[in-house]
Amino acid sequence: MESKTIRFIRQGELVSLNNVPPDRTLLEVLREDLGCTGTKEGCGEGDCGACTVVLGETEGDGIRYRAINSCIRLAHSVDGMALWTVEDLAAKDGTLHPAQEAMVQCHGSQCGFCTPGFVMSMFGMYQNHVCRGEAITRELAQEELSGNLCRCTGYRPILDAAQQMAELPAVRIDEAALLDQLHSIRREPAPALGAYLAPTTLQGLLSARAAHPAAQIVAGCTDVGLWVTKMHMQFGEVLDVTAVEELRRVEHYGNHIAIGAAVTLTDAFDALVEQWPQLKTFANRFAGLPVRNSGTLGGNVANGSPIGDSMPLLIALNAHVILMSTRGYRDMPLENFYTGYRKTLLAPDEVLAWIKVPRPAAGEQLRAYKISKRYDDDISAVCLVVNLRLENGTVAKISIGAGGVAATPVRAVKTEALLRYKPWTLDTAQEAAAALRAEFQPISDMRASAAYRSEVLGNLMQRFWLESQGMEQINLECFTLREAA
Repeated sequence: MESKTIRFIRQGELVSLNNVPPDRTLLEVLREDLGCTGTKEGCGEGDCGACTVVLGETEGDGIRYRAINSCIRLAHSVDGMALWTVEDLAAKDGTLHPAQEAMVQCHGSQCGFCTPGFVMSMFGMYQNHVCRGEAITRELAQEELSGNLCRCTGYRPILDAAQQMAELPAVRIDEAALLDQLHSIRREPAPALGAYLAPTTLQGLLSARAAHPAAQIVAGCTDVGLWVTKMHMQFGEVLDVTAVEELRRVEHYGNHIAIGAAVTLTDAFDALVEQWPQLKTFANRFAGLPVRNSGTLGGNVANGSPIGDSMPLLIALNAHVILMSTRGYRDMPLENFYTGYRKTLLAPDEVLAWIKVPRPAAGEQLRAYKISKRYDDDISAVCLVVNLRLENGTVAKISIGAGGVAATPVRAVKTEALLRYKPWTLDTAQEAAAALRAEFQPISDMRASAAYRSEVLGNLMQRFWLESQGMEQINLECFTLREAA
């Protein structure tokens, strides 16, 4: 079955690629078809950042720049966008871009393998912040370089370089011309037949799903990409939801917000943090920025991994999912969506379309805990989210979501029942800790033993008690790393 042509803008020129298999990655196309070997293949799983490139996409009257991992991104997904690799930054006369020059001046490169990826992440920062007159603080640099790993430098000179970019002679992209080019290749509705389907409307998506129930649904490919690179899976047909305009929005209603299945994790967490500012650190620790820039909240939820961090949070927030097909829609609590390990109630002709999250209630105390071997850019061993509301010192409302302790993301219904209408005291918190440990039977694996997971689960409930009493020094969010003089 013939694939549709991939068209994108690179170096101011239109690039058209024909007959690209639906499961071919962007990194493979860049290195093997276009000869862009500056983009490196490191881990092949979106973890190290050596393969980072930047995508540009129309957003309102401007362009949104996103650093993404090309190793797990399917090539067809960049159709209709602008693309930059490390080869595209220097001027024609050889003058380096500020992202490159700052790395040279600050000695931010040693062996050099990771350098192209860091430079591309810095280029994304430059476009999104420096070109808009915003300062790059140390904290911002650390946050937006979170998806790039280096074994040589110790990171200090790289962070120095990120901050120094703004001090160098400015380099501007002609966004007006680029916008004209992007509008000229705006995605057209996918053909009725094709190996890579990318409908642009919700109705088109539902019709394509009904006609192609065996097609692999993808969004940002941060998980499906691993099936391709690590498990060598092949897909004859792919159905991409990310071009569906209706599902690319976060909609605000009186009692809830509705996050479309094609909204990136970056934008979805921004919407959640707007409602619950205390989630900022949890959102940053979900994954490195390139993963959050590609992956979608809908994809994370539909994938249903028991160690996915968004589901315990959404369960604690009492979120619902909306499943849609040409037959109609279904609305259900998120925890009811899962039937087993990576198994859900999704019918062959359905798609997960929306995630509805109730707005915060007055007096709500929400804490989200992620325990992992590495603090940043790592998968959880245990995730616990507690959402508590007290009335006169008594538990009036309680929601607890947990991950890493069962075959699916779960609600701690027994512990919730124990806590409900009890006075919120140390004894109650200790009872809840014991109940949490007894409620689940986690397994031992490469990330943690079953005994460790059970112990930590109860400890986190006790930590929640301490924080609810005003203790702050046990939380790393209160720790600030200061630069040596």
